[in-house]
Amino acid sequence: MSPATMTEAFRMAFRSLDSLLLLIGLLSLSLQPPLTVLAAKNLRFTLNRKLSQNVPVFREAPAFRNGHACGSSANDRIHLAMTLDSNYLRGTMAAVLSILHNSCCPENIIFHFLWLRFDHDIKTNIKTTFPYLNFKLYRFNSGMVQDKISKSIREALDEPLNYARIYLADIIPVDVKRIIYLDSDLVVVDDIEKLWRVDLQDKVLAAPEYCQANFTQYFNDYFWTDPELRNIFEGKDPCYFNTGVMVLDVEKWRKGRYLQKVEEWMVVQKQKRIYHLGSLPPFLLVFAGNIKAVDHCWNQHGLGGDNIKGKCRSLHPGAISLLHWSGKGKPWLRLDSRKPCVVDHLWAPYDLYRSSKHIFD
Repeated sequence: MSPATMTEAFRMAFRSLDSLLLLIGLLSLSLQPPLTVLAAKNLRFTLNRKLSQNVPVFREAPAFRNGHACGSSANDRIHLAMTLDSNYLRGTMAAVLSILHNSCCPENIIFHFLWLRFDHDIKTNIKTTFPYLNFKLYRFNSGMVQDKISKSIREALDEPLNYARIYLADIIPVDVKRIIYLDSDLVVVDDIEKLWRVDLQDKVLAAPEYCQANFTQYFNDYFWTDPELRNIFEGKDPCYFNTGVMVLDVEKWRKGRYLQKVEEWMVVQKQKRIYHLGSLPPFLLVFAGNIKAVDHCWNQHGLGGDNIKGKCRSLHPGAISLLHWSGKGKPWLRLDSRKPCVVDHLWAPYDLYRSSKHIFD
């Protein structure tokens, strides 16, 4: 065969190969979503986007399915609200896993996540870690609260997202009548439906009450020496409750204009400095002495230690349905530093962070 003939033969062979590869590519693209097809038609083939370095990567969680007794109507849905923050994302993922793992009807749970801005990496993380999760994302406009925040004893308490729970009823869809708000530094070790089904009676809010706590410490001397302020609790029996675990009647919240009532106390705080802790005291001023008390097992709080040093604390006596690392110390930080508290090992089995051992593997 002459060189010219060989060259033409190779040219024909490569032309046929190109046609075959193009045909295979087009066939595979027909199975892809429309956006992928459009990109391919423009011959723009790209690799999957990598997550940014400041967002942790997690292992995929198991798929959790409903039991035979689970209903499928709107009345069977359980609505949970949490915030999304890259600094607490590891805690959020552990909380979600614990809720799904211990639920009899995990497919009935709808998660409502509040964040300050759209973050593609965080959204991708949720979808890849929990492919079957039923969730919705909402932007919380920090401008609504920025000028109402007063400096507290810990910087983390001054973050705008820490106040998002106050605006929750105005953010979620109007057809949601009840919702459970949960912090990101907790794990649930019981069926969340038990908390969901609590009878609120005529109350707007349900949470564990701690009447043995010194209620006066949540407000400063100026508050207690001012007769007008002090009389806010006249005729009530106010007790401390933690706002990291709350069941809210959203309809009653909206009709009673409780957002405005909480905001009014935040304005007073800006003017007179009547307390030291971020978003908790305004809730106490509006609701203390007028909530539906639920069992203490639903908030074993304070496991993160106090708000200054975050020293280790032990469990409260009694049954446990929810473990809450409120306070300065967070279990993932203490575990990573290899200086964990004993209670941190109760959080570790739900940690999906890719470098951690996991009990469900």
